[in-house]
Amino acid sequence: MASPDGSTSSSSTGTLATNRKASHDYHFLDTFEAGISLLGPEVKSIRDGNVSLNEAFARFDRGEVYIYGMHIQPYSHARTDELDPVRPRKLLLHRREIDRLQGQVTQKGCTLVPRRIYITRGRIKIELALAKGKLKGDKRESLKKKQADREASRAVRRNRS
Repeated sequence: MASPDGSTSSSSTGTLATNRKASHDYHFLDTFEAGISLLGPEVKSIRDGNVSLNEAFARFDRGEVYIYGMHIQPYSHARTDELDPVRPRKLLLHRREIDRLQGQVTQKGCTLVPRRIYITRGRIKIELALAKGKLKGDKRESLKKKQADREASRAVRRNRS
């Protein structure tokens, strides 16, 4: 709901779930926004924040893009006997985007990794990244860089006070 100053409240906008492990395992080359084909109780559950992207990945199937392994906890006030929490869900992309992504995935040896789920203008969207896997040495290097940045920011804070 919009407040008098025109901004939206934090419960109706913003990031609902992130895949923090993905940035550790992959180099991101490009990002895309896609809609998700969901059922009513799934939407309510995602809005409550009951979604996990930790084991999720996207794959091409019959000319469409589907997300696998995304776990949506069943909504507590709905009948849960008919919905599988980890069923494949169709991603809503334009045909040109699908063709371009499929070409890049097959040529470059990349993969599609979901980075986060968020709400924009009342719609639940997913951010996909075209990513290339990191090697063990790259992972160590990125951890060292992160630790050095953290120590530098601590030193700056210490010097300010």
